[in-house]
Amino acid sequence: MATKISFEASLQKLEAVVEQLESGSLPLDQALKVFSDGVKQADSCRQSLRKVELQVEQLLQQDDGTLQREPFDVE
Repeated sequence: MATKISFEASLQKLEAVVEQLESGSLPLDQALKVFSDGVKQADSCRQSLRKVELQVEQLLQQDDGTLQREPFDVE
């Protein structure tokens, strides 16, 4: 059974994969393995973000079922 890692850990691994692939120093077979891991990390990040998005939508849902959109200030 695979262990679930945090979004931040997956993102960090994905960034490492990008760096390795961009370096151009990996042999083709190893680059393919690294790329495959990157795809898995990207999918994990996408799933985590979708889960959080659904939670936020639930929190913003009004009594009548509509969503109340509010500006998000990143400062």
